Amino acid sequence: MSSVVWCRSSTNHGFPQYFCGKRYKVGYNGAQWEIVGDLSQSNMLIGHYTHELDPKKRVTLPSKWRADLGKKIVMTTGLDRALYIFPISRWETIAENLASLGFANADSRSFNRFMLANAYEVDIDASGRVLIPDALKTYASLQGPVVFAGMHSRVELWSEESWKQSLAKSEQEAEALASKLHEVGAL
Repeated sequence: MSSVVWCRSSTNHGFPQYFCGKRYKVGYNGAQWEIVGDLSQSNMLIGHYTHELDPKKRVTLPSKWRADLGKKIVMTTGLDRALYIFPISRWETIAENLASLGFANADSRSFNRFMLANAYEVDIDASGRVLIPDALKTYASLQGPVVFAGMHSRVELWSEESWKQSLAKSEQEAEALASKLHEVGAL
């Protein structure tokens, strides 16, 4: 999940270039070379933001995450009655991993149905809004205020009420969870 970074060129190239071992996207505007940034600097999707679901079932994505999410995202059912939002590139990896589990195991089939059959490719409009499919809106009980929660490489979308309940539960269990994570070497 990398930010797109444009360089300007006096040539008519529109293909990736490599400079000093870093990958840059190159565009033509008739000017000179100008490196604006590099693709090796990706941003984490972290923090949480409250936004309002409009009457047309649209919600504006947090502006901080838009460049990292791209122009199209995948939205699917998530755990705990939240929706999961993935950049297309991250979703492709997840979908391939799920599909590789095969269909002989009942648990694999069931989880694939849960994640893959409920996944939708969603366009992000010029104002940074996404239209939430009805089935997903119903699943997560979304109406009025909603919360986007960044989870590093995915975003969770919650009803404000469900988010508050989940956060309160997590806060109560934080010390016990930290101990468990320490035992397995994650902290």
